Amino acid sequence: MAETKLAKPFLRWAGGKRWLKKDIDELVNINNYENYHEPFVGGGAILFHLKPTNAFISDANKELIDTYLAIRENPNNVIENLKKFKKDKESYYIIRSQNFENNFQKAAQFIYLNQMSFNGIYRVNANGGYNVPYGNREKYDFDYVNILLVSEFLQNITIQHCDFQESLNNVGENDLVFLDPPYTIAHNLNGFVQYNQKIFSLDDQYRLTDAIDQIKEIGANYILTNAAHSKVREIFDKENDTILEISRASVVGGKNSIRGQYSEYLFTNL
Repeated sequence: MAETKLAKPFLRWAGGKRWLKKDIDELVNINNYENYHEPFVGGGAILFHLKPTNAFISDANKELIDTYLAIRENPNNVIENLKKFKKDKESYYIIRSQNFENNFQKAAQFIYLNQMSFNGIYRVNANGGYNVPYGNREKYDFDYVNILLVSEFLQNITIQHCDFQESLNNVGENDLVFLDPPYTIAHNLNGFVQYNQKIFSLDDQYRLTDAIDQIKEIGANYILTNAAHSKVREIFDKENDTILEISRASVVGGKNSIRGQYSEYLFTNL
């Protein structure tokens, strides 16, 4: 009997949480919750793992959200455009420089650059232009069948481009909120992640801890992942909530990078 294929993440995402799935399974029975919320959806590793029936996803990255929306609306159009792009270094920089107006072309470009770029990093310059270099990867994962499965999975999911604070308007009692913000503070270090500081500042971390208080007041549950750093613990340590320190392998770096074990915090009221 052929194995039934299920939708999986269609993007590589620096800081993604595929490695966290086992720990999430120990905490969550998705059938015990009314709705699932993920305000920093990124590549959606936990979303696609849990596969909730009722979900609200959002992100401050408009290009990312527009890609989710295009796939939900017309995956075949996205695939047709994606197949037109040549998969070599010269073509990468040509496609990276183009400004498409069609939403499906933009989505195809987003997926293409994500797969062909260095380590799945999303980074733009001061003018908003994507500026991640070519990745020199030996294998590229353009899984067209999965894009169709993703489209089917997204049909009943509410997708928004908004700040995480706005996404709280959808949270109700007995919901589950998974929070994986851009890390402002580096793992186990005293320094700050300078680029992420621009898109998610230390002030945003304080806004997020206030948002968690609101989630709890509503009667919902949350899981927050963040860097294992004393400042992060100071901001998010809440009475009666649980703090777990989980080790993972570093997965972002070039061929000559040293990839070691790093710790992350998981905060929850479960």
